[in-house]
Amino acid sequence: MTTTRFAPSPTGYIHVGNLRTALMNYLIARKAGGTFILRIDDTDPERSKEEYVDGIKQDLEWLGLQWDRVERQSERLEQYNAAADKLREMGRFYEAFETPVELDLKRKKQLNMGKPPVYDRAALNLSDAEKDALRAERGNGVWRFKLDHERIDWTDGILGDISIDASSVSDPVLIRGDGQLLYTLASVVDDTEMGVTDVVRGSDHVTNTATQIQIIKALGGDCPRFAHHSLLTGPQGEALSKRLGTLALRDLREAGVQPMALLSLMARLGSSDPVELRSDMAQLIDGFDINRFGAAPTKFDEQDLYPLTAHYLQTLPLSAVADQVSGVGVPGELAEAFWLMARGNISTLKDLGAWWQLCRDGAEPLIDDEDREFIAEAMALLPDDVDGDTWGSWTKAVKEATGRKGKGLFMPLRKALTGQERGPEMAVLLPLLQVIKARG
Repeated sequence: MTTTRFAPSPTGYIHVGNLRTALMNYLIARKAGGTFILRIDDTDPERSKEEYVDGIKQDLEWLGLQWDRVERQSERLEQYNAAADKLREMGRFYEAFETPVELDLKRKKQLNMGKPPVYDRAALNLSDAEKDALRAERGNGVWRFKLDHERIDWTDGILGDISIDASSVSDPVLIRGDGQLLYTLASVVDDTEMGVTDVVRGSDHVTNTATQIQIIKALGGDCPRFAHHSLLTGPQGEALSKRLGTLALRDLREAGVQPMALLSLMARLGSSDPVELRSDMAQLIDGFDINRFGAAPTKFDEQDLYPLTAHYLQTLPLSAVADQVSGVGVPGELAEAFWLMARGNISTLKDLGAWWQLCRDGAEPLIDDEDREFIAEAMALLPDDVDGDTWGSWTKAVKEATGRKGKGLFMPLRKALTGQERGPEMAVLLPLLQVIKARG
């Protein structure tokens, strides 16, 4: 069975970069009728916060990305320690004691000699007495996985055939000196024991994937299929990493972005398929193909979300937004007519309030000096009772009385009634304006 996972760290709220990873894994699982695991990477007790765990779940629920089960890495420490013991017994795990300053000096020396800046494995030459002395002086060391210096090959679902020389990579640290288990080990153990078959993540993890493949094999597990999606940039190709904090999903939600607009964009962004608004999750699942995504950096512009949101809202019946329409104060008997008038003229549901204010209170008339007499004559011809046919019959009567036609007829009337040059069809808006005035 196909099994995927989304493994966020609860050290902050989900942003659009995280969402890309979550959505791709979700769609792969759902398209195959498989399992989607939400795995909370909370092995760092100092930075992990329960409020972020709750926030991650709320964001996924808002988007409709429902997980099949939740796993907490903080509850699986015994499994990770057992894997570490196994690696020690195999001679693939060793303790190293260099300080950050010493490691930095080694890297600089290697670079000056034209060599790759990888760890030199000096710790492997330490005697037991030397290790004891270093522990007494510096405390416990870090634990590194000893890589086999051979090529690590796999066929990536997006990047194609990948081959990395393990000798060009430092032996990865899997346990810190303070005993904290790091992601690389925990992720391998989880993926193996949970039967994860497909892993999609950012292209910044490619080297990490190479080392994990060796760890998986050392522990006797089966390697999942890997795919590494491109990283997001800003609309001009600028690095987006510094702005991701301002692109949290909860901020986009607060700004009025609709879930299906966001999902429709993220499900196609960076692929060879055009971005198309989808009406439901089933369409997203059916149209998803990981192999159609490319390796080039992918431009993301949050402004693209608002036309998609607007188009999505235009498709909705009143029943889908009844609470929001009622929430701005629209009486129930006017709700249907109001929504039909407003839905084609809003970018987000936040715009409803302004349209209701116009209907309820009217607007400051916008009348050019040359149109004042015309407007006065036209308003005198406006009947007290209006309906959907009134705009047509009224403007016909005004045309006959004044001789005006076309834009010279319609635009001054719109501006006088709404204070705006653009907006809904006046035949639809006019009855709402008059009904509200009559009620007041």
